[in-house]
Formats: sequence, structure tokens, C-alpha cells
Amino acid sequence: MQNRAPAKGARLILRVMALPSSQSHLIRVQLFARYAELLGSDSIELPAQGITTVADVLDRLRALPGGGGIGAATLVAVNLRQAKPGVRVTAQDEIAILPPLAGG
Repeated sequence: MQNRAPAKGARLILRVMALPSSQSHLIRVQLFARYAELLGSDSIELPAQGITTVADVLDRLRALPGGGGIGAATLVAVNLRQAKPGVRVTAQDEIAILPPLAGG
């Protein structure tokens, strides 16, 4: 295909794509039970910058006021599947944080 100049009198049409919304740069984390109480909300949005794994999400949560109570035995689900600390996450993932379960 040849690169041709537009014909005389033709209009040049540019398409402008919308930039991603600011929400695409946030990671939404659902908090349950004791963790929701500690952090004062059942969900938190974290800036996605610097977060690539479940461990990063937990570190960021622990740095928040009240987040120091998030322990090492925390259960994490990414897209409804239990996830270990090294599992990669993106802003499109559904992340849930639950305290350790006990019972019989």
C-alpha cells in the first residue's frame, strides 16, 4: 500500500482514543471480617503503581492506619481463587483479603 497525500479539498480525520480512566490505575481490595473492622471499610482502592503481586498488596495494606493487624496467615483470593504471595495482580483483578479461618 502506498502512502499518498490526501486529495485537494479532502478532509483529514483524526481519531482520538479516550485515555483510560483513573480507576484503571487503582487496585480494588475487598476486606472481610476483622480486616474490614481494622481498616474501617469493606473495600479499599490502592494506587496500582508499584503493586505487581499479592505480597505487594498486603504490604501496602499493612502500611495503612489499622493495617498492622493484617497477619502472616492472611488468606487472599484473586479472581475467586486462593492466591499465594507471589501471584501477580493487575488493576482488573478482583482481590479479597480474609483473616485466617478457624473452626471445626
